[in-house]
Amino acid sequence: MPALTRAEAETRARDLDVTHYAIDLDLTRGEAGFGSTTVIRFAALRDCDTFAEIEPAALHRVLLDGRPLDPALLDDGRLPLTGLTAGEHELRVEADMRYSRTGEGMHRFTDPADGETYLYTQLFLDDVRRVFAAFDQPDLKARFDVAVTAPEHWTVLGNGVATRTAPGRWQMSTTPPLSTYVVAVAAGPYHSVRTEHAGLPFGLHCRRSLAPHLDRAAPELLAFTRRAFDRYHEMFDEPYAFDSYDQAFMPEFNFGAMENPGLVLFRDEYVFRSAASPTELLNRAVVMAHEMAHMWFGDLVTLRWWDDIWLNESFAEYMGYQIVSEDPGFPGAWTDYGANRKFKGSDSDQRPSTHPVAPLPDDVPDTASALTNIDGISYAKGGSALRQLVTWMGREDFLAGVNEHFARHRFGNARLADLIDSLASATGRDVPAWAEAWLRTTGVDTLTPSASPAPGGWRLEIGHHGSRPHRVDVGLYDRDTADPARLVLRERATVDITATSAVERREFGGPRPDLVLLNDGDLSFVKVRFDERSWEAVRDALGSIPDPLARSVAWNAARDLVRDARVAPADYLALVRRHLAAEPEPSIVHGVLTFARTTVADGYLDPALRPDALAGLADTARALLAQEHDVNRLTATRALVDAALTAADAAELRTWYERGVIPGGSVLDADLRWQLLLRLTVLGAAGAADIAAEEERDPTATGREGAARCRAALPDADAKSVAWQAMFHDDARSSYLLTATAQGFWQPEQRVLLDGYPARYYPDAIAVAARRGPVVAETVARIGFPSTAVTADALALGRAALEGPGATPALRRALGDRLDDLGRALRVRQVFGG
Repeated sequence: MPALTRAEAETRARDLDVTHYAIDLDLTRGEAGFGSTTVIRFAALRDCDTFAEIEPAALHRVLLDGRPLDPALLDDGRLPLTGLTAGEHELRVEADMRYSRTGEGMHRFTDPADGETYLYTQLFLDDVRRVFAAFDQPDLKARFDVAVTAPEHWTVLGNGVATRTAPGRWQMSTTPPLSTYVVAVAAGPYHSVRTEHAGLPFGLHCRRSLAPHLDRAAPELLAFTRRAFDRYHEMFDEPYAFDSYDQAFMPEFNFGAMENPGLVLFRDEYVFRSAASPTELLNRAVVMAHEMAHMWFGDLVTLRWWDDIWLNESFAEYMGYQIVSEDPGFPGAWTDYGANRKFKGSDSDQRPSTHPVAPLPDDVPDTASALTNIDGISYAKGGSALRQLVTWMGREDFLAGVNEHFARHRFGNARLADLIDSLASATGRDVPAWAEAWLRTTGVDTLTPSASPAPGGWRLEIGHHGSRPHRVDVGLYDRDTADPARLVLRERATVDITATSAVERREFGGPRPDLVLLNDGDLSFVKVRFDERSWEAVRDALGSIPDPLARSVAWNAARDLVRDARVAPADYLALVRRHLAAEPEPSIVHGVLTFARTTVADGYLDPALRPDALAGLADTARALLAQEHDVNRLTATRALVDAALTAADAAELRTWYERGVIPGGSVLDADLRWQLLLRLTVLGAAGAADIAAEEERDPTATGREGAARCRAALPDADAKSVAWQAMFHDDARSSYLLTATAQGFWQPEQRVLLDGYPARYYPDAIAVAARRGPVVAETVARIGFPSTAVTADALALGRAALEGPGATPALRRALGDRLDDLGRALRVRQVFGG
């Protein structure tokens, strides 16, 4: 089906006023597909020709104002409606539709744990056509009445309260005006936990095999949901606009969550069946708060075209972390943002594929290009930009502007200019100029300090490379006279850096401090550097910086230095070994260990130095396990397992696996057993029989994925061949099993065995992406990429493939990003050897 262009959407919005959909879905027609009947009431605002979208397995009947249209007129997913006269019309479409195995449209999942089947819709960004006929664009909002026929023992959920009207028959309440992409249906023998809050029904739902885990978590999940709901109502004047609030945890869900009003869908990994780290628990709360923010920004007020996707995601990104940062149950939310989230924006913004947070409309000409722009920039950079905006405007004025925006555009659509106008109405500051500098530009600004003597004290000069204004805090730290390896805060000063200034100067009394930490508090989206004396203080005493958020800023600055080839990978790992072992903040431990293991040791470091690097990370993990507090126990246990490399390491892991216990580590639950088995498999200390036995022990969907991951990791030529076939030639394989197989396939320890596969990768990736669509394209590019081949030949091979024909937009963008990362790894190795 061709991508919908912005010009086509603008024409259709001028031509049509869509008022109502009546959708009837029959989910009792077998495993292959379902019945879909759609009746759309709309008005033509002038005489015109237009089209609706649908992608059926079979199109049975089309009626326009009671007059049959030839189903053969359907052309590549578009149903032409010609000769419309100005006035009211009704379109009726009856079709058979296909179930999905890639999480797009109506996804069908059969749980291997008990054989029960579950369905749910995922209609973002243009997948409505896979479920029902529609004028599918965000600015043609309408009311929806959805009816569903399902097996009698199933539960059906939707955007409004679902009522069972007869055995197997369900009717959802009429919705307020919605965009088509947030219409939602879920059906199956779901397990539910229900309550009420603020006069509304609230619910949690999951598949039955996860019921004990949801029941265990439900009190905490519902308590946080209530607190977040109430906090939003304290901030927003506009009340929640829908008649219920259900949160459903879906199997094989492609994203973290989806903000369908009244029925938020989450990936069901958030129903933790095994132990979860503090970082994972905090992340789940952030995602819950993020999706709830969308009830206002995204669902109540919706973008007009996809160039403004940031209006949805950046706002929810900022609000999700802000809500959790205020919640007593989750300390350290903004530290977690800095340690584990923000870099996704800065990394994206330094790749050739970068784009403004708010692209110009002409830069998003169609839905295919829009899909590629949903990335770390629209989420993490946009959220950081809004945090800086709140710092610059003041929280009270910011919320006043947001509330004005909701009031002006309630149940309607808005553009960037509309939001800027609402914010400007609440402040005397020049919001349009701020937006132009922050939202229409690309790249990461860099701030660099230098210190020199001045009368009565010292002078700080902040070099500014970039074009944005910044309001940042500067932390001044001294070495403790009693313990030079410990830093103490002298003062924290706020500095405004104008968009045009190349250098900002500030004078201070007293001696110069040992550490000047720019952007202390992490209030702006900017890279910061150290002068020589500050870097020396960081090397000696990073772990003693008293505030965890400030430590996170320092760790991120060190991360940028190694990524930019200004600090050797070995020096970064030495920083980890010296300072992380005593780190009490779980978010920092998780973020630093992940970067050190997956990016530095496996990518940037000379391969000859990798064994020592993994040994050092193992020592750090053991030291973390020896901490008196256990907040880092699970993260350290996982790191210890992944750092195993030698025959002695493998023998130790095998002992732990067989005995079912890791001395001093976390309890060896199902997920940790799979992690242990994966590492044993990579190292050749476990085989196919071990995998089969573990899968029999854990006959769940997660167990099935764990087995696929381990089988792909077997150091055996036949196993690699089978895994390759599964990844690139088995189109019935779900996106989750594809992901698991890709995660297991490429292993640094198996470079020789994998030698011939990078050349096979590009033609096979291009072919499967074209066949299976954007979700699979993203998976094979980002996870299935041949990351073990860090060579100039591998980079040249990839670039040549991208210059050739055939790559879909989603694959081209993702592969371009991965090749840029590969090029960065090569540059680091070239500078420092390797």
